[in-house]
Amino acid sequence: MKIVDLTDDRKELYFFCLEDWSEEMKEAGDHKRAWYEKMKDQGLGVKLALDDTGEVGGMIQYAPIEHTFVEGQDLHFIYCIWVHGYKKGRGNFQKRGMGKALLKAAESDAKEKGAKGMVAWGISLPFWMRASWFKKQGYTKVDKQGIQVLLWKPFTNDAIPPKWIKKKKPETTPGKVMVTAFVNGWCQAQNIVYERAKRAAAEFGDKVVFQEIDTFERPTLLEWGTSDALFIDNKEVRTGPPPSYKKIRKLIARKVSKL
Repeated sequence: MKIVDLTDDRKELYFFCLEDWSEEMKEAGDHKRAWYEKMKDQGLGVKLALDDTGEVGGMIQYAPIEHTFVEGQDLHFIYCIWVHGYKKGRGNFQKRGMGKALLKAAESDAKEKGAKGMVAWGISLPFWMRASWFKKQGYTKVDKQGIQVLLWKPFTNDAIPPKWIKKKKPETTPGKVMVTAFVNGWCQAQNIVYERAKRAAAEFGDKVVFQEIDTFERPTLLEWGTSDALFIDNKEVRTGPPPSYKKIRKLIARKVSKL
């Protein structure tokens, strides 16, 4: 196994989160590419895990916390760590230690850049980005928001714990259904949700108002407290895993029928 930095010849694969075989990923548009172009000069780190044949099996992306959707200072934040586990496409690379190797490499890089600690987010349920996995790697919980757990590993004694930004819900508009989609660009799954919601909302004409909130700029992110989310009126829709286009349209139609 080998851990390497992202190179130009592997960028397209990275933009598809190693799922270049997936038709669903093509729905995500160019949001991640645009996000990368803005973040590459803001300290973004991307590393890939290669197997013995040179095949890419895993990835991690992280950045100084001041540019992310978490409050903190002098820390680095892990957006996600992902080892391809599907039989389709690249095949299953899990259970080979790639995740641990990627995490260790990212931590070493953050230390070299002067970070006082590493921060990650995890899910309290047993699926992708499990909080329990990070705990096994020496991370401890510092904050929680629903099923999302914020964890960290301090490198220095004077490191200050991070925290979630408080969320704010969008307002409703009388006589209309408000579909509000927050989009940041870093996550292809959430980019898919945004694109599906935008398409679905357009089907209902002037009965539905589609509101896009681009959270890349820090002030907007601090105002709303979320990087990616979907609201129909002021009710949040669970977006992990991404709901289908059909489901999103059905949820909107249900609200429209009550106007």
